[in-house]
Amino acid sequence: MTQLNGNDKQREEREKFVFAFNRTMITIWCEQITLLNVIDTGRLLRSLKALPVRADGRFIEIGLSQSFLEYGLWQNFGTGKEIPRGNSGDLGRELKRQKKPWFSRQYYASVMILREFLADNIAHEFVGIVARSLDDKYVRYNH
Repeated sequence: MTQLNGNDKQREEREKFVFAFNRTMITIWCEQITLLNVIDTGRLLRSLKALPVRADGRFIEIGLSQSFLEYGLWQNFGTGKEIPRGNSGDLGRELKRQKKPWFSRQYYASVMILREFLADNIAHEFVGIVARSLDDKYVRYNH
């Protein structure tokens, strides 16, 4: 079994966190869609996907993406077919649709958590790099 140095450990933690973040977002959205009953045919619920993560080998530059049907946004905003385009805002009747905010609130909070984790994790790796560069023994035996 090989021992991980500090940088490898930090990178491994970042990689695990990023993949877990992707899985967690899909789980949160499925739960919210179910809780808010944004289910008619079930297509929106089945459309949630964590797309492949793009990352450099160090997981410093990361591209995360998830996908879902556009219909999900209209559910989130509470708009739909019964509201004609270009209307004056007063339809003269009671609106049937209600906002079902399954997407934005928890997603934003989770992105902020991801941001904080990456900032802390990458900072620890940077500190290790600087400390090693100032260590005479490390420089002498590893370069």
